[in-house]
Amino acid sequence: MDYIDRLVAMRLDNDLSQKAVAAVLHKSQQGYDHIEKRRAKLSIEDFVKLCVFYNIDPNYFLGFCSRPVALQDESTPQK
Repeated sequence: MDYIDRLVAMRLDNDLSQKAVAAVLHKSQQGYDHIEKRRAKLSIEDFVKLCVFYNIDPNYFLGFCSRPVALQDESTPQK
């Protein structure tokens, strides 16, 4: 499972339409559909927006961990 598969799964798990996620990225539904179908590349800026939108650490989408983990709050000191 790659990052696109995980992004699609996250959208579906949250009962969101492509149109709703596209709005977060200021794209059309068709533009976002092209990303999910790998006809267009997801920019790093849009990837970061989606991580913030879903409140999920990018390491999950990138496959470095198997379960979604919330983004760390900057006010919480790292260990």
